[in-house]
Amino acid sequence: YLARKFFCLWAKKTFGQVLPSKARCFYDQKTLQKAFGEWKEQWTVCRERKLSLREDNQYRHLLLNLIFKAWRAYVCQQQGKRNKYYIAESHAKKQTMLRTWQHWLVYVDVQRTKHGMQSMALAFRERSCLRISWAVWRRQHYQKCSEHKMNILALQHWAQSLQFRAWLQWQELYLYTQNEKQKDTRAVTHHQHWELRRYMGAWLGYLNLNRVKKCQNELAQEFHRSRMLRRCFSDWQLSWECRRRMHAHQRDLEKQAARIALWRVFAHWKHYVVLCVEEAQQCELAEKHYECHLLVLQKFWNCWKSRL
Repeated sequence: YLARKFFCLWAKKTFGQVLPSKARCFYDQKTLQKAFGEWKEQWTVCRERKLSLREDNQYRHLLLNLIFKAWRAYVCQQQGKRNKYYIAESHAKKQTMLRTWQHWLVYVDVQRTKHGMQSMALAFRERSCLRISWAVWRRQHYQKCSEHKMNILALQHWAQSLQFRAWLQWQELYLYTQNEKQKDTRAVTHHQHWELRRYMGAWLGYLNLNRVKKCQNELAQEFHRSRMLRRCFSDWQLSWECRRRMHAHQRDLEKQAARIALWRVFAHWKHYVVLCVEEAQQCELAEKHYECHLLVLQKFWNCWKSRL
């Protein structure tokens, strides 16, 4: 700690308020911010595309859900109408039966009052009329029952066909959503593999650049010496060769600047990883020191209690 303190004081007196390490860190941070800004723009564009696809899928799902709810409300309404129709029909049958029963009671009372000479003929006539009316009523009742059963069967068949169509539509929608989810997962994994491959290629290129850099420097020195000799030999050839080499050198400088920027980003990331490791080690050392301190305090506390 004392050595670090005196080193900081010496660095401030030698280099001033801004140390070279701080200036280097500030420059690395700015370059990293620029690279991160470009990456963030590309990431936002990809995210907007994914969000648009998700919105389309949600809109389709919402439309299908609304159609299914409307169909279900329509089915419930039709069932309510059928139930009301059945209740009204049963009530009408009860009313007709009640009226016929009342008329029949009135007729019986009238027939009881009419005692006379034509009792046998009237009784026979009544039997024949009742038999004919009973046969007609039974025939009509059988026809109504058969029509009612046919209507019920037709309504059941129609409801089953609608349910089957809704089931087929739901099954197609479920299969479509499953296929879309699988496509999304495959696209995400492919994108991750592609990014890892690109980063690995960039890192290998950086290593090759460091290997070739020394050779390029030596070749540049030899090239400079030969250029100076050729300049003395011929002015015209020097000017022509100078222009051509200046263009080539400019392209090399642009490439080298891009590679240096990538190298600085990688160095900053490596420095950040080292700092994280050092911070974790310092935290572990602090915890160990705090535990030792607690043990010492406990030891002195026990000694003090024993003396007390």
